[in-house]
Order: sequence, then structure tokens, then C-alpha cells
Amino acid sequence: MKDTYQTIAERSEGEFRDRGSKFIAYAEAIYTEEEGQLLLDEIKKLHPKSRHFCYAYRLGMDGNQFRTNDDGEPSGTAGRPILGQIDSFELTNVFVVVIRYFGGTKLGTSGLINAYRTATQNAFEQANIIEKVIADVFRLEFSYAIMSQVMNAVKKMELDIRSQSFENSGVLELAIRQTEVETSLLRLKALVSSKSLEEVASLGEDWEMEGFELERIETDDKS
Repeated sequence: MKDTYQTIAERSEGEFRDRGSKFIAYAEAIYTEEEGQLLLDEIKKLHPKSRHFCYAYRLGMDGNQFRTNDDGEPSGTAGRPILGQIDSFELTNVFVVVIRYFGGTKLGTSGLINAYRTATQNAFEQANIIEKVIADVFRLEFSYAIMSQVMNAVKKMELDIRSQSFENSGVLELAIRQTEVETSLLRLKALVSSKSLEEVASLGEDWEMEGFELERIETDDKS
């Protein structure tokens, strides 16, 4: 199971000119379609005199959530070349909008494809491309009777504590890399209960310990 992906750290820009026409690309990391729409609205306000706001985005790990828009340009000459560069750089959770200022000379189909592709490419070449890890977040609630075992185990395993509270009981939110969830939870249970990994594994879902409750609450793909 793949639990990493590449995206960009912050907004980046690219530019391309051809026969008087100017193309400006804006690329930004997003995680929802709504965030993409907000970026598009912002760029439209920045460039009220531009006639074309062509864009593409891809979301998620499976590659199935994407969209392209030629915004008045001939079909397939803008959105698809933009998406092609997103895929060429092996990125996801990315939105790119490219605006055009017409220079008075028509560029033709091949010229437009090259312009939108190159402007996007320039934006990604300027970008800080980063790798992100997908983690599952778990809620661990425990009684104070086993607090020392829990906290010592979490410290020894160097688990990522997202939040913690200590009221009627102790509560930790722990983020664990997806490919390491099974082995990490097995080790955590073994350390807390002072049993071997083999003993805990043999019990499977029947393993339980008084005052120890663990549940998965969400997947985090933004860290």
C-alpha cells in the first residue's frame, strides 16, 4: 500500500509568452474542490481583464478525482495540457489555473497546447515539491491505573501525539503512518500489557486490557 504522495508546499507561478500573448500559471496545493474554486475566484479578481481562466486539478491517491476546463479555448487545448503537467510531475492534491492575455495573433491548436503546457511546467519548476505521508489517527483512552505503561510505550515508540488531555481519564490522539499501523498497534499493545508480540498477535481482535480503549477516528493526508 502506498502511503506517500507528492504535492507542492506553497503557491508557485509560471509564465510563457508567444507572439504577443501572455500566459500566467498559478499552482497551489488543495484538498477539496471548494479550495480550488476559492483559488480560481481569487485569480479572477487579480486579473479582471483576462478573458480565459483555464484550469485543471487532481485530488486524492487513486487518481480518479480530476477535472479540466478550457474556459472558451478550443476543446482540449488548455485544461488537458495543464493536467498533463500535473501528471508528468507526478503530483496530486494540486490545482492549476492559467490565465491568458491575447496578443492579437492566433496561435492555433498546437500553439495553445504548447503555451498552456509550458506555463504550467514553469510554475512547477519554480515550486517546492514535497512528499507527504498519509497517516491514520487513533484515539487512545486509558485509565490512570495504566498511565505509566501507556506513556512509556508511546515515548519508546516515538509516536506522533496530535493532542492529549487528562481529565476523568487520559486521552491521546496518535498519528501512525498507514503502512506501519498494524505493526505499531501490535507493539503498543504488547508494551502496555507487558506481553510478547507473539502473544498479542495470537489473540488478534480478542486482545483486551482493562482501562485501554483504542479506536481509529480519521485519515490525515495533509501532514
